[in-house]
Amino acid sequence: MKTPLLIAAIFFSGLTFAQEKKSDTLQTKKIEEVVLTKQVFKKQSDRFVYDVAASPVTKGNTTFDLLKQTPLLSTTDDKTLKIAGKNSALIYINGRKTNMDPESLTQFLKNTPAENIQKIEVITVPGSEFQVESSDGIINIVLKKKMSDGTNGNMRMSNSQNKYNSSQASFSVNYRKDKLGISANLIGGENLEAQSYILKNGTDSVKNESVGDIDDPNKNLGGYLNFDYQLNDKSNLALSWNSWANKSYGSTVELLNTLKTYKADGSLDETDITRSSNLENARNYNNSVNLNYELKTDSLGSKLNMNAAYLIYKRFQNSDNRTLVQAPSGSFDQYRQNVVQEIPQIVNNFSATVDYIQKFKNDLTVSVGGNFNTTQTDNDTKNFFNYYDKQGKFESVKAELNHFIYDEKIYGAYLTFEKKFSDKLSGKVGARYEITKSLGTSEIPNQPMQKFERDYNNLLPYLSLNYAINDKNNISYAFSSRMRRPSFWELNPVKNILTQYNYTQNNPFVKASSTYNQELTYMFKNSYFLILNHSYFKDVITQVPLQRDIVKDDKTYRQLAYIRTNFGDKQEMSAMLGMQKTFFNQYLTTNFNIGLQHNINKGTLNTDPTTGQIFDTYINNRESSSVVIQTNNTIRLDKKKTWFLGINYFYVDKQQIELGMLKDLMSLDISIKKNWNDWTFALNLEDVLRTNIVEIEDSQANGNYNYVKNDQYNRGGTFSITYNFGNQKVKKMRDINGASDAIKSRTR
Repeated sequence: MKTPLLIAAIFFSGLTFAQEKKSDTLQTKKIEEVVLTKQVFKKQSDRFVYDVAASPVTKGNTTFDLLKQTPLLSTTDDKTLKIAGKNSALIYINGRKTNMDPESLTQFLKNTPAENIQKIEVITVPGSEFQVESSDGIINIVLKKKMSDGTNGNMRMSNSQNKYNSSQASFSVNYRKDKLGISANLIGGENLEAQSYILKNGTDSVKNESVGDIDDPNKNLGGYLNFDYQLNDKSNLALSWNSWANKSYGSTVELLNTLKTYKADGSLDETDITRSSNLENARNYNNSVNLNYELKTDSLGSKLNMNAAYLIYKRFQNSDNRTLVQAPSGSFDQYRQNVVQEIPQIVNNFSATVDYIQKFKNDLTVSVGGNFNTTQTDNDTKNFFNYYDKQGKFESVKAELNHFIYDEKIYGAYLTFEKKFSDKLSGKVGARYEITKSLGTSEIPNQPMQKFERDYNNLLPYLSLNYAINDKNNISYAFSSRMRRPSFWELNPVKNILTQYNYTQNNPFVKASSTYNQELTYMFKNSYFLILNHSYFKDVITQVPLQRDIVKDDKTYRQLAYIRTNFGDKQEMSAMLGMQKTFFNQYLTTNFNIGLQHNINKGTLNTDPTTGQIFDTYINNRESSSVVIQTNNTIRLDKKKTWFLGINYFYVDKQQIELGMLKDLMSLDISIKKNWNDWTFALNLEDVLRTNIVEIEDSQANGNYNYVKNDQYNRGGTFSITYNFGNQKVKKMRDINGASDAIKSRTR
């Protein structure tokens, strides 16, 4: 994981309503389609259903645009989607997890016409048949079925301007002839991601400040190829291949570091100025193949579904981290420290799933299934610390070598019962049982072999009830228990150097965390809703900022380390009011949410679990209450429905997270779109007011202070042209949920 991305990631680890993590899940059941003919938005059983075929926002939009207009859904970066009150939104198509990486998925959604969609289902608390992480929710896109044989596709080109310019192009095609379906997609592009930082930490006697920029160039190429063949009226066989490659050579971090020490009376004693100049080259490859077999066992919809998959992920990364001081000439070209790092990672995974759904005539559905995953990660990390004297002459070198291999096996099984008792009452109950066996070995020269073993069993129950009081009022309740396993890069005990005394440290001792979710929902007239949510997180996986004094050459420095570990427990409670309505004869479609969130954090840490080093105690036993506002509006500008204006806005009040107090965030986005025959022209302006900038501040009782300001240059504009060709009624292939989907998110 690249250092800039690691540092950026910590800013959003606790932001429930703004940014979101990337996660995959393991599909175990095809979601039953329910045809809606009159109600556009409805609460049904364990999900919200948005009948977009009856909605005025469908015409001329892409799938991604349509999702942004769906009640309870939102995006803050025009790339990722979230469900209100959830950390992530996982995308399903026709009840199956999309077998694509996040970047490919975003482009797929942005290049798929919304006219192909029948409805969108939002599952805020997924059942036991879904293997999801933490408090993740699911978005299921149900495609229309009245489609014929033929070929169709689209081409899309876009250009974006933030701090730097970027461009991207994609080509997608679908082919259907009798029993054979083929779909393919190719995406390519390049961009230069920019960030700026202000980092401050210290005490009254020692203070550090680092100010500078990060420029990260990226070249991407990826796509997928899927074959689906109908063996007979009851069975299908499918083969899917997905690939993504990223190259980031010449990524730079330039930070000016100022260290100030003070006397006992508070007056300035000494100032030390250095420059951190980091150069990084990285590339990664992600390839997966999945074989799927589906057998329909009766006319009611009962079926057997089996998957076998192989996934290989490779990342190669090297960096040159230089700490420079001013030479007699005044320029920063004299070495104080030079750290050369090699941080490769290889992940191999084999996965298999078996799922069976039995439907009965008395509106009872029984689902049973299991999964098996075996994964090995190989991380051969090499760090070389080169030290220099006060004149900049080479003095010594210290090597830190660590060959870390991690083996993991996961066995899972679930059983779910779903029953419709009457037209008003329905319920669902189930449980998932998972067994995890893992072993990590760390080889360090001249040291005994270290072993890190984690074996644990988890029973994860689920319950949901839905009651339609009458035609206008509906109430539902859901409870689920989930766990979050650490990503593979989080377990790799590697140290990422940012400055001479600032770094991040991963941790092979991290264990899985547990989450318990409860949700109570009330809906009125299928347009207004109230959602009450409570989530309890145990052994939260996060990065903790630890500080301590370091004495070198009779001078005291302040070290800041972001330590990856399990850090106490937390609770999140939220209440959200929302509506989904159209006004003025469908010229205005609006989604509006306003909510209150209360966070309770409890955690204490003073030791790096990997190295055993002792730091000053960091305590986060704090609570906060914050207001969240989200609104998405589409205005039709003409009678022919060819011009559309979009106005989106979100505001997130300040709130306490693991790293401290996250200050308020907001963003105003404006878009205008023109549909002309098979062409779509769109201009999107993001963060118009330039207010989506992260600031985190923390003051400890022991006098320690920490401040982070991160500007990711979210303000910018994107112009895109999309052309749809061919028979737009081509029947889509079955979207197959690969057996390795649950593993993919843990490689990133």
